Amino acid sequence: MKKTPVDPGFFVLGKSCLKQSVYDGLQKSFSLCNFPQDRLTSRRKIQPVFERPVYSNRSGTAVDSVFMRKNTSGPRFKALLEAANISTTGFAKFWGTEAQNVHNWYTRGVPAYRMEEVSRLLSVNSEWLKTGQGTKELPSLTPPASNGDSFDAHDPQGAYRFIHPNDIELAFFKETPLTNGSDKTHVIQDPDLSIRLLRAPLDQLEIRHADAICAHMIGNSMAERIEDGSIVAIDRSLTQVVDGEIYAIEHDGMLRIKYLHRMPGNGLRLRSHNSAEYADEVFRPAQIEEQRIHILGWVFWWSTVSKRRPVVPFL
Repeated sequence: MKKTPVDPGFFVLGKSCLKQSVYDGLQKSFSLCNFPQDRLTSRRKIQPVFERPVYSNRSGTAVDSVFMRKNTSGPRFKALLEAANISTTGFAKFWGTEAQNVHNWYTRGVPAYRMEEVSRLLSVNSEWLKTGQGTKELPSLTPPASNGDSFDAHDPQGAYRFIHPNDIELAFFKETPLTNGSDKTHVIQDPDLSIRLLRAPLDQLEIRHADAICAHMIGNSMAERIEDGSIVAIDRSLTQVVDGEIYAIEHDGMLRIKYLHRMPGNGLRLRSHNSAEYADEVFRPAQIEEQRIHILGWVFWWSTVSKRRPVVPFL
């Protein structure tokens, strides 16, 4: 943008200099803008009334500098990626574009139509990214907090990952063999998997974020309620049995999801939602200890996707 001040007083108005239609049009325009009438007189310059500098672009059109600040985001965008240890290729892969396009942003600046989204992803003020003015607000470039309030700048695949402050990332647990080729299993954390849930529902249920984990539903014993392969979220702090609630248990190394009921003498009843195929299981205290049954926690959330898409009949 060419920063050439435009003096509004260059207009000389009068019937001898302007056609009547132009003169009348200017009068109408200034009237609509509440322009002081005493500053619009025949053969008299318009006195400047602008409080801010006015510049002209290449076509000579006056442009308010406040609304047309130059986009100088390139160096700041590049510095943000370097500070977060994000490569050009990694960011391009996440963005779904070519690395050359992202590289061009270093010199040309982030495109205006991308500015808000890129700023949000990098947790900075969009005005600061665009012009360098205003507050930077970059809390998420600090090391990730243990409670999940920040974000991981680099995931294992090298692609950029952003964890929104309203989300929380939960560890994933799975059933896996004790040793290669072994028939015995146990339930352990899978370091390569995690899932994000909204923070608000956990807070409403008074679930501590550190106590929440996730796992897969295995089998169809809870079918019609929790389908095979669904993801379930578990509150490990709630292991006391409340009759009829759904719990995750580890049964001799197996991960199971069941309704639990207390029985006289500290016994335990396991009930499946798919009761037509799976009968109730009752365990006495000695059997609970012998078969290594322990409660992992209360299941408070699960994901279930429809197994089929409805067929739309031809009309």
